[in-house]
Amino acid sequence: MAKQKTTRSLDVRAKLHQSVNTVMAALLCILIGLLVGLLVLLIINPEHAWADGFMRIIQGGFYDYPYGVGRTLVNGAPLIMTGLSVAFAFKTGLFNIGAAGQYTLGAFGGLYCALVLHLPWFVCLLVSALLGAVWGAIPGIFKAYLNINEVITSIMFNWIGLYLVCEVIYGRGAGPMYDANNTRTWKVQDVSPGSLIPSMGLSEYFHTTSNTIAIFLAIAVAILIWVVLEKTTFGYELKAVGLNKNAARYAGINEKKNIILSMTIAGALAGFGAGLLYLSGGAEWNPLNTTTLPAMGFNGIATALLASSHPIGTIFSSLFVSHITVGGSFLPTRYFPTEIADLISGIIIYLCAFAMLFRSLIGHVMERKRKNTEAAAAAPDKTGKEGK
Repeated sequence: MAKQKTTRSLDVRAKLHQSVNTVMAALLCILIGLLVGLLVLLIINPEHAWADGFMRIIQGGFYDYPYGVGRTLVNGAPLIMTGLSVAFAFKTGLFNIGAAGQYTLGAFGGLYCALVLHLPWFVCLLVSALLGAVWGAIPGIFKAYLNINEVITSIMFNWIGLYLVCEVIYGRGAGPMYDANNTRTWKVQDVSPGSLIPSMGLSEYFHTTSNTIAIFLAIAVAILIWVVLEKTTFGYELKAVGLNKNAARYAGINEKKNIILSMTIAGALAGFGAGLLYLSGGAEWNPLNTTTLPAMGFNGIATALLASSHPIGTIFSSLFVSHITVGGSFLPTRYFPTEIADLISGIIIYLCAFAMLFRSLIGHVMERKRKNTEAAAAAPDKTGKEGK
């Protein structure tokens, strides 16, 4: 019994050290990214680099409180979901680079149910998740039964989804979804107010028109995904297939079913994220902009990497990326381009590729410090014994 308790205590301590190393590695990536961003600002305009540049990015939405914070939360909700989509697939050994396409189908499903069918907001959100799940399941089926790399099929279905959705929305001109005067979809609040996600007073508080309970829904889903992955048999099977599908098959786990389910759930998360944005009135879809995939899908890869694919960590990494992006939008354009914030987040993302190296280095430093502390604590005892 005592041996079991000791083993359990060692396991808990090892997990705690690993978590601390992961957080410190992520903070190191952020710090280096911010320093490089400051250096770029100094090169562009040294006179205004600090007050008008770096500090505005650091302050983010707080530079224009409460409006800026409201924008951070509006953009943060779908970013959490696309980050969860990528992180969930990572946890199960898959690379879901198709979050942008799944996000696109989710946006279409939510907007169609709102603008054409005038359904309640929760039904629209479920349809967004459903269409995203269908678009995620297809690469999963190819992976499970034909062993076609999910990266290839996901990229292909990104573009198929984009052009399909834009063609259906645009059609032959003005239609039930498309406002020809603004070259965008109709505003949900004008056409079907009942399809908007409830604000619960948040829009009034942040002085916006698009702050809703979407951010709380995103956080709730993130916690749910963590519970599924860490506390359920289903999550264990998904991770087992991701680690070694041959060993999982030997253990009696249906690896094909779990691969498909993993991509389906990842797609549902991305589609749900699109619904959170468009059903909050945060944006309208522009079907004429058919050459660009939604950046939100690819930014999800960044937040997942920064969070080391941890569902709870994805909440904080997504809000951070949204924070500095909003801060970049407050840069005075006469001094700096607003893309500086994207540059900083890009550097941080690039450094995330070295996160494992950083974790290893931090682990070595902490282990050496621990050994030195133990040696220093043992030295007086040894001296005392020798004196006796």
